[in-house]
Amino acid sequence: MRTSPSGKKPVVCISIGDPSGIGPEVTKKAIASKGLKGKADFRVIDERAVKKNDRKTNAKASVNFISTAFKLIKEGKADALVTGPVSKEAINKAGIRFKGHTEYLANLCGCKKIAMMFVSDKLKVSLVTRHIPLSEISPSLSTKAIYDTVELTYKALKNWFGIRNPKIGVSGLNPHCGEGGLFGNEESYTIKPAVKKLQRDLDGIFGPIPADTLLRDVYNKKFDAAVCMYHDQGLAAFKMIAMQKGVNLTLGLPFIRTSVDHGTGFDIVGKKKADPGSMISAIKLAIRLVRHADDYRD
Repeated sequence: MRTSPSGKKPVVCISIGDPSGIGPEVTKKAIASKGLKGKADFRVIDERAVKKNDRKTNAKASVNFISTAFKLIKEGKADALVTGPVSKEAINKAGIRFKGHTEYLANLCGCKKIAMMFVSDKLKVSLVTRHIPLSEISPSLSTKAIYDTVELTYKALKNWFGIRNPKIGVSGLNPHCGEGGLFGNEESYTIKPAVKKLQRDLDGIFGPIPADTLLRDVYNKKFDAAVCMYHDQGLAAFKMIAMQKGVNLTLGLPFIRTSVDHGTGFDIVGKKKADPGSMISAIKLAIRLVRHADDYRD
């Protein structure tokens, strides 16, 4: 990963996402915003391949944008990658196997340990499992997966956000953490062993904690971040308070990658209603992390 020398503008590469979605609009608005003026040099992977009525072509283009941006990062021509929203459904219908940016970039890098962290001024939430059906969550949980996610979160809080002694709350899976087995045994068999192992290796790890109270505790600064077991467990609360300013940060890659935390917004394309708040926040966070902003605080 390239790091900009002190005093020089970082180079931020932006892949706009699906060109038939709101990605191009929020990218254009964000770059033109006063808060980002003069903060970085931007390399926008644009929409030359767009065909207005051809969702299949546009879906393929959105993946090509990611690959092109990754190439620039790999060649040292950009310091960070910010990604716009894509349609996983459209991409897969176009014949490309695609679970999401996180998995796609990890595959390009050959990274085995990765995690999604969602960042706002009130919450930081990482996920153990990502884009899988609810029926597959329990079988997909393992002590190792939980350990790796917490460890990545801990390192990010310490090395990227400058939190010297991070405190992380680890959620349970079931209501009330299973109530001693009445509502499920994942806490006893999988989550508690992971937490105990983490507590031997790292300070400031707590859990398992019921998710409904854990996220409130993070919001109230009792913990610096939450690690939740699945997508909606962590993101329902996150998006309730940070839908327009939340950022998706990938942990475990050899470079900085941030993203908007919203979808393609096909229903509002062309209406000039797209809010660039999340894109602005994603770019700002990428710039701060590239500059090793240890003084960054929520």
